[in-house]
Amino acid sequence: MKVDFLIIGQGIAGTVLSYTLMQAGQSVLVMDEYKPNSASRIAAGVINPVSGRRFTVAWQYDEIYPVAVQVYSALEQLLGVPVFKPRDIYNVLPSEQLKEAFMERTTGLSYMEDPPAEKVSAYSQWLDQPYGAAIVKGATVLLHNLLPAWRNYLKHHNSLREGSLDLSRLEISPAGVKYADISARYLVFCEGAAIVNNPWFNYIPFLLNKGEVLHVRIPGFSTPDIVKRSVSLVPQREDTYWVGATFAWEYPDEAPTMEKREILEKGLVQLLKVPYQVLDQLAAVRPSGTDRRPIMGLHPKYPALGIFNGLGTKGTSLAPAMAAEFVAHVLRNEPLQADTDIKRFFNRYKG
Repeated sequence: MKVDFLIIGQGIAGTVLSYTLMQAGQSVLVMDEYKPNSASRIAAGVINPVSGRRFTVAWQYDEIYPVAVQVYSALEQLLGVPVFKPRDIYNVLPSEQLKEAFMERTTGLSYMEDPPAEKVSAYSQWLDQPYGAAIVKGATVLLHNLLPAWRNYLKHHNSLREGSLDLSRLEISPAGVKYADISARYLVFCEGAAIVNNPWFNYIPFLLNKGEVLHVRIPGFSTPDIVKRSVSLVPQREDTYWVGATFAWEYPDEAPTMEKREILEKGLVQLLKVPYQVLDQLAAVRPSGTDRRPIMGLHPKYPALGIFNGLGTKGTSLAPAMAAEFVAHVLRNEPLQADTDIKRFFNRYKG
């Protein structure tokens, strides 16, 4: 098989990049070893313009959000499954001090508004909200629909290989790469946390962090909104919700822990006035860069090798715009942003 691009990994990065390349007329083969607890597969896919304890607007949000809407809407039409859902993010304010800080940071933003009195009243029997709430206009990417639907699409077009890449069998030349029966002009690693074991890109200082989430049922409670306080409730189906997420920089393994479950349940108890039932607990390891920016570009010594990674917790919002930037760089030699280009790590590269 001869293709323009061989992509390793089919999380949100590999999915959106392979779609973007196909839209640009490139032939693509995706190689992926299915892992049910990959970071993309347990994520809620939230797109939130305001984040962090300082309530700052997400990096380049006004530029990346329209691209995300266009790409996910197109994928929805192509795949015939729901992919993108705009949602209000109902922020329950935990104290008077944080209420003032939130209002100071967000007042005047086009995607922030005060909740109508009837919404606050409707939530009053379910949520503990003595300091009120504020609405931010966000969205979710329905990863539980998108990832398997795109995988099936790739299979149907003979563009998927199940399994992992055996690096010892990879042949690299200035003209491209060869692997088993595959020849490709470019090989791009979209392999998430596994990138730290990649011998061509392990000079990049990735920070791996482990996140844990719960799936819970709240009998009788139904809302289309994301509800956020110290934890986020993201609707899944009927009265079940994704609850997350935690962060851990040090961890012995990838298994869920009782410590993080207790943290998540403490957040639920602070938020809810009603009982809930824990249905499941999941954990995954996600990669990010030391500067919390995407990491992409071509290898300085082996330009047939590329990387598209480090999208972090903003992966669903960043992936479409960053994929477009990467494709323009590789196909048309357009420069990458300095904030995203792997050249910022070249001084660490030892050859």
